[in-house]
Amino acid sequence: MNTFLKTNQTLITTALIFILFVPIFGINFFISFIGNIMLLLVLIPLLVLLIILITYNSLKSKVNTCDQCGALSLGFSNECMNCGANLQNINIKENNQTVDPRESTIEIKAEEID
Repeated sequence: MNTFLKTNQTLITTALIFILFVPIFGINFFISFIGNIMLLLVLIPLLVLLIILITYNSLKSKVNTCDQCGALSLGFSNECMNCGANLQNINIKENNQTVDPRESTIEIKAEEID
């Protein structure tokens, strides 16, 4: 038995290294692989939700309401699809909101306290 150990010392050393270190790194690889899968399962729905919110806000900014019939239009045409009214007047009203400064000013009366 002693001669077997002396002649096959490199084989035994290699086998011990393989038996001890490969399972440790294999388990480490497995744990990191599972962690990456779980991370993807969390991040992909968040990414899809973000894309949906950006699309919703983009479409919401293009929606016009007709003054005459109340129908909604996506703003790709200049006329209402329901009644044929001109929708460019709506865009002008929304962009040029003229507010009288007197309506937004708050008057404060000061009183002297003895």
